[in-house]
Amino acid sequence: MIISEDKNMPIIQIQLFGSLTVEQKETLIKETSDAAAHALNVPLSTIRVLIQELPAENWGISGESAQKKLSQTKGK
Repeated sequence: MIISEDKNMPIIQIQLFGSLTVEQKETLIKETSDAAAHALNVPLSTIRVLIQELPAENWGISGESAQKKLSQTKGK
């Protein structure tokens, strides 16, 4: 099976905390792929997108977990 004959195969990694719906992921993958193909002038078939959803407690912002920061923001 040939995935792509083009040697330029951009891989885009998106890391975020929280979670997206399947529909949001589909939209993010489509729009990111379209933008990259246009900007890099490569075929859409060569674009790869990886979405990594990480728990907010695994992110640090200003010395505190993102989960703690988010809960502080919601309390205001």
